[in-house]
Amino acid sequence: MELDLLEIIKQAGITGCGGAGFPTHVKMNCQVEYLIINGAECEPLLRTDRWLMRHKAKELVKAVEAIGTMVCASHLNIALKENYKDEISCLQQAIKEENSRVSLHLLPNFYPAGDEQAIVLEVTDRTVPPAGIPLDVGAVVSNVATVYAIYEAMQGMMFTHKYLTVTGEVKEPVIVHTPIGTSFEECIRAAGGSLLSDYYVISGGPLMGKVYSKEEALKQAVTKTTSGIVVIPADVPLVTLRNTPMNTILRRAKSVCIQCSRCTDLCPRYLSGHPLKPHKIMRKLAYAQSVDEILNDFDVRQAQICSECGVCETFACPMGLFPRQVNAYVKQALAKEKIRYERCEDTYSQREARAYRKVSSKRIATRLGVDKYYDYQIDRLVELSPDTVVIPLKQHIGAPSSAAVKVNDTVQAGSLVGRAAENALGANIYCGISGVVTKADTSVTVKKA
Repeated sequence: MELDLLEIIKQAGITGCGGAGFPTHVKMNCQVEYLIINGAECEPLLRTDRWLMRHKAKELVKAVEAIGTMVCASHLNIALKENYKDEISCLQQAIKEENSRVSLHLLPNFYPAGDEQAIVLEVTDRTVPPAGIPLDVGAVVSNVATVYAIYEAMQGMMFTHKYLTVTGEVKEPVIVHTPIGTSFEECIRAAGGSLLSDYYVISGGPLMGKVYSKEEALKQAVTKTTSGIVVIPADVPLVTLRNTPMNTILRRAKSVCIQCSRCTDLCPRYLSGHPLKPHKIMRKLAYAQSVDEILNDFDVRQAQICSECGVCETFACPMGLFPRQVNAYVKQALAKEKIRYERCEDTYSQREARAYRKVSSKRIATRLGVDKYYDYQIDRLVELSPDTVVIPLKQHIGAPSSAAVKVNDTVQAGSLVGRAAENALGANIYCGISGVVTKADTSVTVKKA
């Protein structure tokens, strides 16, 4: 019996290719007015989705049509930045050749244009409510790389490989296509290796990605959600920002904050109409002996709807404080006390000031000290076929997968190695190389025979 598209997506083990990795078959099990494909590539140094839009435009348009039919969408939009001239041209040509009803929605070049809630607001003029999802306003969003994985699944392929950007202090920034489980070290070698003897590595983008020391990075492997690997020097502001201890962050928040409210004025969530006001959280924390005594405060609880985009601390704050990390700290405290977010209104709409308070992507890259890599044109693709892959069984939101193989089993490329938990949020995991299983516990290691 022929499988429907939703089942094909589930069987292929597809999750969101950036962010937290929400299982796509669950996300797409809906009916919506708007299907929005996120081609804005939110992080300023990543180029993967742009490469796919240039080189796989026709495949993307076909997949968007199929997904649109599945979710009964009346509007099929690929949203990308207006300065992506080559990508726009390639997509327009593909839409014309396919006689497709897909349309392009062009965005200004601001950060975070690719944030899911921001892109819904740009395309539909509807604000996703606090702690809500796009479905609340009749939309569903998927990024370009995820849509291309769906296209491959439509051709019978399992989700075994990732496209990702390798950039920064490397000999030749490239797009890498590699099996899930490939080491970061091998990906960096594919870009000609690092130009530095000592360096840090960002997994993802400079604003929301995770920063590793060189030693930590060499132990990491590509997962379904790895969107980029950025090699940076140890002396850029970004590294200092991420390595500041929490007790120092809290002490500065108490003693240095001048209550200028710039963090709130430029907060993308506040501008979208949400009641989040980071400056008030900083103020109330300054007067509290501990975070626990202010968890019932209305303003403090709004930390739960912070997207942690980083505009407040990397661009807005004139005192070099860390509202984003303070919000994350408060969110952890609220979660520990099992305090859930409660909406205070029924409907929300963007604030008038939003139109002229969008932060330039390049300016924010400059503040982070990574603008050197901002204008890189990356078009070369490197296909990797590593001898060994280490595949984590927890690489998506929800329950971890369980090992579907045991030590000494022989597997083929495309074989199931991680089985989604029964009746739980999760996704299957497949191996991208043929070989022998040498480890199978919290991760599965496969070596070529």
